[in-house]
Amino acid sequence: MALHHSEETHQNLVARLSHATGRDLPEWLRALEDGPAFLRFEDRVKWLRAEYGIAHGHATAIVHEHDLQRAQRYFG
Repeated sequence: MALHHSEETHQNLVARLSHATGRDLPEWLRALEDGPAFLRFEDRVKWLRAEYGIAHGHATAIVHEHDLQRAQRYFG
């Protein structure tokens, strides 16, 4: 599944993560790293939503940011 919102919306969601969820981005990235090894984007989004009860938009932004940072580590 691809990201369905604009880059501006993505940045706004990331900026508001700590206010909306009580956790900042590095904490969410660690949760994904420590969580189940789902390969599909949507499976990771569904897991975050089920495990932590966060909104779909925030879960999508977290997974997308995780993918961006992981790609940068490997290809950057």
